[in-house]
Amino acid sequence: MEINKYIDHTILKATATKEDVVALCKEAKEYSFFSVCVNSSFVPLAKKELEGTDVKVCTVVGFPLGAMSTEAKVFETQQALKDGAEEVDMVINIGELKSKNFKKVEEEIAEIKKATGDMVLKVIIETCYLTPQEIVLASEIAVKAKADFVKTSTGFGNDGARLENIELMRNAVDGKAKLKASGGIKNLDTALSFIEAGVDRIGTSSGVSIVKELKK
Repeated sequence: MEINKYIDHTILKATATKEDVVALCKEAKEYSFFSVCVNSSFVPLAKKELEGTDVKVCTVVGFPLGAMSTEAKVFETQQALKDGAEEVDMVINIGELKSKNFKKVEEEIAEIKKATGDMVLKVIIETCYLTPQEIVLASEIAVKAKADFVKTSTGFGNDGARLENIELMRNAVDGKAKLKASGGIKNLDTALSFIEAGVDRIGTSSGVSIVKELKK
């Protein structure tokens, strides 16, 4: 099994340095991960480091709270794509979802999808703050707005990916979008359980140790 091709090799912490991003890209090349996922200011650096490889550059938008204006998120998306990002993981406006302003949530995702065009858009719904009903709703809204993936978590909330939430999301998207699990996936067993549950991608900073565990 090529578990490396499920992995978005991730560094999103506030203290990440240029050296950290360079090291991340080096590991991604060595282990042939699907992508690296970095904050948008590091996209040009990651693009340069990964030149000539098939490792993609993924970035986050409206991260980690999702509470900024739609215009700001769209601009961040456009700039990241100009800088060389090939995939975008955006955070929904959780407050608007909680306020039952579903149209606003959908319109925002649709605007960002318009900006990403043919590039992959993943929609982070931050499951730890949502009820099961809201998880289903958020997933359905993402699909209606033409998102490519629905993603569990930023890794900055009070909980990460859970299998029961993946099941809710999988049923809600009904094959119309792919699934990404992230947040707290630190070992091989956990990664495999999410793959078995139907996820297409895993966001983790523990990609190297997961692959090493598999090789053992």
